[in-house]
Amino acid sequence: MRIVIGEDSVLLRAGLAKLLADGGFDVVAAVPDAEQLLRAVAEHRPDLALIDVRMPPTHTDEGIRAALVIRHQYPQVAVLVLSQYVEERYATDLLSVQTSGVGYLLKDRVAHVSEFLDALRRVAAGGTALDPEVVAQLLVRRRDDPIDRLTPRETQVLRLMAEGRSNTGIVDALRVSHSAVEKYVSSILAKLDLPHTDTDHRRVLAVLKFLRT
Repeated sequence: MRIVIGEDSVLLRAGLAKLLADGGFDVVAAVPDAEQLLRAVAEHRPDLALIDVRMPPTHTDEGIRAALVIRHQYPQVAVLVLSQYVEERYATDLLSVQTSGVGYLLKDRVAHVSEFLDALRRVAAGGTALDPEVVAQLLVRRRDDPIDRLTPRETQVLRLMAEGRSNTGIVDALRVSHSAVEKYVSSILAKLDLPHTDTDHRRVLAVLKFLRT
């Protein structure tokens, strides 16, 4: 089975490539962003594309948008998306295109190697592989406040944003990397349904939602 990997983390990308090679898969390309991913799929026409939801340059939805392009342009290529946490909207978008040859798993599942490899084979064969947490959220109509979608760490980051902290200030307060803070902020904006616009400052709007809550 021929696989293309799209994952911006160098360590995870290398780890996935080795894991799949050891499992008998042929990794024909492993790339760090959506643009290179689409080129690799066009060139190699793999059996499956393994894609991170968030990739450069904004680390918001580049990966899922690339997955949707692949589903439309190369329907014969199966797609399995990996996410750090459940993105209900992204899972719905992916499944609304086609329900065969598609998967959406949390990255934690990679640690369960045999189950993960089985999921890859199932998706490549035209089946589906959905993380139990994804299924649970898709089956329940969301009635909560958008703030409730945030993880405890994301809530902590938003609280620091509301205090006027810059990304650098949040790095110092939480003792995490700049890239981690950027991903938290991107996730917060996505979960609060704050799309890119030319007129609105999404960071300010996120803080306003938090303060209203």
